[in-house]
Amino acid sequence: MSATRAAVTIQGVDKVFRTRKGGEVHALSDVSLEVAAGEFVSLIGPSGCGKSTLMRLVADLDPATGGEITVFGKTVEQARKDQDYGIAFQQAGLLPWRTVRANIELPLEIHGVDARARKERSDELLALIGLEDFADHHPDQLSGGMKQRVAIARSMAERPRLLLMDEPFGALDEMTREHMQNELVALCQETGAAVIFVTHSIPEAVFLSDRVVVMSPRPGRITDIIDLSFSSRDEDLREDAAFYKGVTAVRSALHGGADASPGPRGVENR
Repeated sequence: MSATRAAVTIQGVDKVFRTRKGGEVHALSDVSLEVAAGEFVSLIGPSGCGKSTLMRLVADLDPATGGEITVFGKTVEQARKDQDYGIAFQQAGLLPWRTVRANIELPLEIHGVDARARKERSDELLALIGLEDFADHHPDQLSGGMKQRVAIARSMAERPRLLLMDEPFGALDEMTREHMQNELVALCQETGAAVIFVTHSIPEAVFLSDRVVVMSPRPGRITDIIDLSFSSRDEDLREDAAFYKGVTAVRSALHGGADASPGPRGVENR
C-alpha cells in the first residue's frame, strides 16, 4: 500500500505515560499499520492493551513517545487543523441545551460556516441518519441509539475522509447495537470515509471490518491482522458460515491459538 493512498500511516510508534510518582507505563511498543482510504479497520484486544491510546495518537489528542504517524500524508497536528477526521466516542457527548440540528451543526459553527450552509449540511445528515423528524428535539428526548446517530452525524459534519470511533456502541443494548452497526455500514458506503474503530466485541469487529487488527496485552503490539472479504454486509451475513469463520479466527488470534500466527490471514464468502 503506497503512502499516497494511505488514510493513516503508523510507523514504529511507542507511547510511554509518566505516572504521578515518577514511574512509567509503557502503553504501546513498535506499532506499525497502514489504513487505506475508504478502508474500515477495527482494533481489538484485552483491556489496557492501548487500542484507545493508539486512536488518540492518530487524533492528535496525545503525543507519541516515538515513531511517526501521518494522516493523508500530513502530520497529525496538520490533519487536525484541516479537519481531516471526525471523532465519535462511547458516550454521545451531545450538548443538552442544543437541539439535534444544533448539535450536528456545532463543528461547522465553530469553524465559521454560515447559517445557510450549516442548515443545508445538517439537512443532508439528518436524512442520512433517518432523524429528520427529530431535528428540533433535545438529547433528553432521544433514545440511546438515536443519540449515537446524532453523534456520528456530528462527526461527519465537515465531510471528513477519516472517522475515528472509540467503542461508539459499547453502551447500547444488543438489538440497538446491531441496528447501529447496520447504520454505520450504510453510512460508510455512502460517504467512502476510512474508519478506525475500537471495540471489545469480536462479532462487531468482524461484521464491520475489512481488517481486524489484534493487539497484545500492555505494552500493546500488533500480533495479528485478519483480512475479511465478504460479498455484502447485511443481516444475512450474521448467519453466514464465513462470518462464524471470521469470529473464530479473531478469537483464536486473541487467545494465541495455534492458527494465530503473525501476519494477515483471510476470510471470505464469495
